[in-house]
Amino acid sequence: VQLQASGGGLVQAGGSLRLSCAASGRTFSSERTVSSYNMGWFRQGPGKEREFVAVIRWGGGSTYYADSVKGRFTISRDIAKNTVYLQMNSLKPEDTAVYYCAAGLTIGGLYYQEPYFDSWGQGTLVTVSS
Repeated sequence: VQLQASGGGLVQAGGSLRLSCAASGRTFSSERTVSSYNMGWFRQGPGKEREFVAVIRWGGGSTYYADSVKGRFTISRDIAKNTVYLQMNSLKPEDTAVYYCAAGLTIGGLYYQEPYFDSWGQGTLVTVSS
């Protein structure tokens, strides 16, 4: 699976941004397998380790969020466009990070831990000014 992330930028605290992640590839185009994918967003802030942000199950649309973004961020998918979105509202300076989208083929569940993701996008920088 190939992933192309976009939508990062500079925004003031309290503002909003929407990130996009377009997925392509043979396994992602197969109706038989695509429903078993989990699509996630992770981020890595300055001097920090990469951390989980949000995940969505392609088949069914189940979601799960990190506590730090719950109620402010929303992950969604557009099946027709093979695209996952991360709508980020009420942004805080501590949300400043490079955001990565990731994909993982997992049978039977919604997982958010990094080992379950084997395809990663190139990252898009989000900077939130105070």
